[in-house]
Amino acid sequence: MFVELADVDDPRVWRQLLVPASIRLDRLHSVIQEAMGWQNCHMHAFTIGGVRYGRPDGELGFRDERTATLGALLKSGAHFVYTYDFGDSWEHLVTVEQFQTATAGLHYPHCVDGAGACPPEDCGGAPGYSDLKVILADPAHEEHHAMLVWLGLRSAREFTPDRFAPDEANTRLPHLAAP
Repeated sequence: MFVELADVDDPRVWRQLLVPASIRLDRLHSVIQEAMGWQNCHMHAFTIGGVRYGRPDGELGFRDERTATLGALLKSGAHFVYTYDFGDSWEHLVTVEQFQTATAGLHYPHCVDGAGACPPEDCGGAPGYSDLKVILADPAHEEHHAMLVWLGLRSAREFTPDRFAPDEANTRLPHLAAP
């Protein structure tokens, strides 16, 4: 499966993941959180074929994500949207690239590849993240120091939006493999 953060570029933020077709959407949420690097502090939803799945909630009208599996809802080549943090509205465009037989010895879920660091939580969505990158690149910007403090950085050199290592994502993923 290919997961790309919408409206974020320079650099693009994406992950290529191997997950079982039998994975429930609530567990897929956890996999995406860990692979992207989010902290799982906010609500989320999957929009698949015009139907929204999430945690059962009378107000939002989501279908229960705990009762839906990836393989039952989608075919190879299908696309859907995963939204994280309804305030910042981080939309992830997800493509089910193909269903294939599991590889012996490989732990699932597994991050095959990716690029771009996960944006900081609560930075204002894609527009706020774009602004943050501009602010941190300009030491003379009036908000430069405040953003360093907010992020807990000593220097803007520590801010590395292009950094991503699949191995680091994979160290977070194995505990999610059990049903």
